[in-house]
Amino acid sequence: MNTGLDEDVAALYDTARRFAEKEIAPHINDWDEAGTFPRTLYARAAEVGLLGLGYPEALGGAPAPFALRNAVSLALSRHCGSGGLLASLFSHNIGLPPVLRHGSEALQHKVIPPVLRGGQIAALAITEPGGGSDVASLRTTARLEGGEWVLNGEKVFITSGMRADWITVAVRTGDAGARGAGGISMMVVPGDAPGLHRTELKKMGWWCSDTAHLRFDNVRVPAGHLLGEEGGGFRIIMTNFNGERLAMSVMALGFAQACLDEALDWARQRKTFGAALIERQVIRHKLVDMQMRISATEAWVNAVTARADAGDEGPQWVAQVCMLKNQATQTMQFCADQAVQILGAMGFMRGTRSERIYREVKVMMIGGGAEEIMKELAARQLGL
Repeated sequence: MNTGLDEDVAALYDTARRFAEKEIAPHINDWDEAGTFPRTLYARAAEVGLLGLGYPEALGGAPAPFALRNAVSLALSRHCGSGGLLASLFSHNIGLPPVLRHGSEALQHKVIPPVLRGGQIAALAITEPGGGSDVASLRTTARLEGGEWVLNGEKVFITSGMRADWITVAVRTGDAGARGAGGISMMVVPGDAPGLHRTELKKMGWWCSDTAHLRFDNVRVPAGHLLGEEGGGFRIIMTNFNGERLAMSVMALGFAQACLDEALDWARQRKTFGAALIERQVIRHKLVDMQMRISATEAWVNAVTARADAGDEGPQWVAQVCMLKNQATQTMQFCADQAVQILGAMGFMRGTRSERIYREVKVMMIGGGAEEIMKELAARQLGL
């Protein structure tokens, strides 16, 4: 990166760090136990410019390369230590890109500005019961009736699904009984649409993130809410996944750093048999192993990010993103495990970052594409 961009990255990282330490960290344990966080946090994040990064100024955003967006993700992950909060606070970054890239100008101005101001919430709904990563098998249907689409079906594991004001939904507009990518379309559904029913889901981790099972019973959506061409939704979904996977890799790196920070601080303070834990060779080696994996992941994140910002997002880059997501989440898993071990019984107690991250690592290894899917997709992109 050039010197000017380096300075911008450092400045934005510091802004996000201060926001996390002031607005999130003091409350995150209570929010986790409550299973939610205040909607007002969206507006506060918007005020300091965190929600609009990467979006056009005309829609209330601030154009930014991946390097700047990643700086925010890294700082917030490391200094708030809650994947659940970040998943919901930034769910618009998976819900809005299809609208930005493929929605009409009128739809963009209707949906995007209020979300970037923090007044409304956007979500993405693709996964279905029994479908998982097999996007091409989705069965939620949309048929055109006059000037409206009529939706019927279900979605599950939807982040921000309980309180989203706008939901970008994958549907089948072709033969309702068909399988395959060709009949899939994308459209935007208002959160207050009649016939939309939401059920909250309870999870192992991400407690303060609202996650929903959605049911669409003859939900009517204006014809103009279709994104792109009818039947072109599969490509939209796959492109959207690339950005999500890079963002998740950066978050995983930040959470790994949070675990190392807490473990190192504990090792310096905790005394056993008359000496601090940091004096024990076995503990120092654990900390070095954590740092080694973090450094390798950080270098890979920077390399993949630089290629994306240079416009290189071809098959080789997609493969790198898939492999990076696995590397980053495995680093997070290793560091969470080692941190809990170093903290001992305290690491098993609620209230430590390492305990929360330990609970949350599995969803990072599944969401956005499970490890096994990432390996297979990378193999195909590499021609293996």
